[in-house]
Amino acid sequence: MNESPALEQTAAPTLTGERADLLAQLAHARHFLRFTTRDLTDEQAGRRTTASELCLGGLVKHVTSVERNWVNFILEGPSAMGDFDQMTEEDFARRADEFRMLPGETLDGVLKDYAETARRTDELVATLPSLDADHPLPTAPWFEPGVRWSARRTLMHIVAETAQHAGHADIIRESLDGAKSMG
Repeated sequence: MNESPALEQTAAPTLTGERADLLAQLAHARHFLRFTTRDLTDEQAGRRTTASELCLGGLVKHVTSVERNWVNFILEGPSAMGDFDQMTEEDFARRADEFRMLPGETLDGVLKDYAETARRTDELVATLPSLDADHPLPTAPWFEPGVRWSARRTLMHIVAETAQHAGHADIIRESLDGAKSMG
């Protein structure tokens, strides 16, 4: 039986060039971040092992939030990031909770949330009409006033953030039980 062309499923287009490179680099950084959590219990994923407040589960939560927020920025502009000048103590406390495993959170749940966020980002990279689309950065003390970021620049920032935090995670994991990502 022949299906009509309208009903046939087509494979997603194979990405090449810049978009493929961005996704490959992001996948590489994501892999190493997730790899640091291999074979851990929830308790281990929430344990601080350095002078920092960071733990492995918290780092994954933070990277998930960062990626989600920057993707929202690509889609909606600076309003998606919130007003940093109007943040309350409660807002700062919520942000601090991104860096730790809270009661009832599991490593599996944190990793699933990260996977869903990654899927959404990858889909955006594949379907965004132009990586040149840009928005002004939100007003914040750490952003230069008047600067605009393209989708491309924002995605490069997501890659850099993920890679940087994968390095932090490697140090935390080695301090936890001696396991290393490489070597």
